[in-house]
Amino acid sequence: MKRTALATSLSRALFCVALLPAGFASAQQVAPDGGNATDLTATDPKNLDKVVVQGEITYRNRTEDTAPVLRYDLEYFQRFEPNTVGDMLKRVPGVAFVGSDIMEFDGAMMRGMAAGYTQVLVNGKKVPGAGDDRSFWVDRIPAEMVDHVEILRSNSANRSGDAMAGTINIVLRDAYVFDGSYIRVGANRWYDGEINPTFGAVTSGDFLGGRILAGINVQDRYRAKIKRSDRYADPSMDELVSWEDQNEVKDGRDYSGNLSWTTDVGETGRFGIDGFFVKTDRDVTEVSHEVEYDDDVIESNVPGFNPVDQVNWGIGAEYRFDMAGGTTSFDLDHARFEDNSAVREEKHEYVNGEWDASEAEAQSVDAVDKETGFTLAHKRALGAAELEFGVDWRSKKRDITYTNFEWEADNEGDPVVYELDGSIGSLIEETRVDPYVMVSGKRGAFAWEAGLRYETTKSDIRYREDGEAEGSANRDYNSLLPSLHLKWDLDEATRINFSLAKSIKRPNFNELVPAVLDGEYGDNDYIGNPLLEPESANGLDLGFERRLGKSGVVGVNFFYRDVKNLIELVNTGEWSEDAQDNYEDDLEEFLDDNPGASEDDFEFEPESWLFTSANVGDGKVYGVEFDLSTPLTALGLPDTGVFLNYSWLDSKVEDFIGNRRFNDQARSVYNVGFIHDMPALQASFGATYRKQGDAFSRIVAEEVTVKYGADLEVFVEKRFGETVSLRLSAANLLDASKDEFFNKFDNLDDQIDRDFDEYEVESEQAGPSYQVVLRWAF
Repeated sequence: MKRTALATSLSRALFCVALLPAGFASAQQVAPDGGNATDLTATDPKNLDKVVVQGEITYRNRTEDTAPVLRYDLEYFQRFEPNTVGDMLKRVPGVAFVGSDIMEFDGAMMRGMAAGYTQVLVNGKKVPGAGDDRSFWVDRIPAEMVDHVEILRSNSANRSGDAMAGTINIVLRDAYVFDGSYIRVGANRWYDGEINPTFGAVTSGDFLGGRILAGINVQDRYRAKIKRSDRYADPSMDELVSWEDQNEVKDGRDYSGNLSWTTDVGETGRFGIDGFFVKTDRDVTEVSHEVEYDDDVIESNVPGFNPVDQVNWGIGAEYRFDMAGGTTSFDLDHARFEDNSAVREEKHEYVNGEWDASEAEAQSVDAVDKETGFTLAHKRALGAAELEFGVDWRSKKRDITYTNFEWEADNEGDPVVYELDGSIGSLIEETRVDPYVMVSGKRGAFAWEAGLRYETTKSDIRYREDGEAEGSANRDYNSLLPSLHLKWDLDEATRINFSLAKSIKRPNFNELVPAVLDGEYGDNDYIGNPLLEPESANGLDLGFERRLGKSGVVGVNFFYRDVKNLIELVNTGEWSEDAQDNYEDDLEEFLDDNPGASEDDFEFEPESWLFTSANVGDGKVYGVEFDLSTPLTALGLPDTGVFLNYSWLDSKVEDFIGNRRFNDQARSVYNVGFIHDMPALQASFGATYRKQGDAFSRIVAEEVTVKYGADLEVFVEKRFGETVSLRLSAANLLDASKDEFFNKFDNLDDQIDRDFDEYEVESEQAGPSYQVVLRWAF
């Protein structure tokens, strides 16, 4: 109660400042991302035909924000015809995708930190996603819906502090910014010969006293890959224990749309409504053949099927107007993620060529994750500076149920008839009230911004098994998040940015639920910990940026994060349920074989345990990010643009064995490419090459190294007049592979002693893909 009262009192005190006299009214809106949005006096929307036929090469935008922000318009990426935001983000500095399947880009990882450390916003607003780690899968948003992408390297007080690695703000096309219409039709061809269509259309114009923009997109999402796994007794690879061949096909379709309507209200006000909708229907089919060498040869056929039915949608309303000598804004938004997917897998086992057993498991997912937010803010002059203050209220409700099924055959050829094997579900509700205040100003070549944000979180956690309530927990915590940004313009072309900010990462949802999950980590069980504290980090960013000629830009940025209360997997010291069952069975056998003996005489070494998550200590993350995008005008090649970014990433954590980097942090990620325009022929072509370094993770009883091959993409474009363009693009031309190396152990003691249970080498490939796209503006 004290925390809530403090937050309420602070927010009331901040709004009382709105009644003070002000020297002048702000002439600009407050953008959702905290920067300046469209000027209220602007009247010239951008013609959509310029999106279709690009007369010039587009480079990275140089923003005037005091905070360190990189902005990339869709046109920066579009000539390579990205299908999703994930395809776009693989070309920006410091974003890695570790864990994604080959040729897929879903969980964006800024600074190489796990996806849950990166905040993803849509139109400056938080959106729920599929990940237990609170991440949002960026491949859910089609590229055609996007106006631009912002990379926010450090926190500001007027944004949520859940951005330890940084923030990606996906800004969708807005009715006020665009005018005109176009359609996009195309097809993708995959390495196995499958051809899939794609279609999109966008229109914008005057409507009901304002401006409206509407877009639809339908694209088949297909990916076929082959996977090979070889399992050995240890890393010497002298003894092959088993192997597996697998073919996987992901075949589905995404339906998406976005809508924006904006109108001026009176002389100074503006009201807008925006929304987006994405529906994913996909079937994932796997066929595996496994061979295990024991005293006998054990062969298994393992077919699997995973139907995916997911929906993301969100809607928001914004109203801004001049009031009390400043600009006041009201923002209301609601977003929802729904998942009704399933997975099932059969296993038919043969020993020395004779049928031995058939069994199957299945699981269905019923999940609804929804967020509702309201922001009230005011911006006004404060002497020579500018004052912004407000309060964010947000309610989140995540309800998810996993229902399990099983089947076992009595005879070969028996039909698969699943029987219910129980269910487990959880309901997590979070309420946040976050007041903030921020002051900014500029004097000569110096600009500054300083702010405080006070985030309060009230959590209610309930879990159930087989439909019956099993327990609940409550957790309240608060965080004071200061931020400071400085910008020094050395001259018109050169600037230095310096930022200090505190950020947090709330625990993953599955880490909070105190329900026992059987065999969650190999043979080990897991139970969540509702008493976890959020991780926090004091962060520093120091950047240098210089404009090159008229449109080029080069920048370098150093970052450092000092992380406290790091959450990691730990052993509770309690036996797993399997270990307890084995103990009872072995004890009974021991007593039967040894009349007169007692339980005290029985020796038992458990091979599996009960794990949980805990705040284990501190960590450090640091690195350097470099980016360059410029025409080669100085070399006499004004129609050739080059693009280069390179990020060196490192970190330090001390775990139960010793020092290591943050789990799954790639050592580096870089991209280099060019575009050459031929104005006389109305044509252009280009290529881009991307590579990310190795990543390593270590948890109790398992260590994994992940390596990705290089990705080469090319395109060639022909323009017809000012309204039609035709592009042919190709991706993964080097047929890159994803290779994983697993060190597996029975328990922590074996891991420390390097007594291997198994060493596995797994590789997957998906082959090149080709895409042809026709755009027509009208």
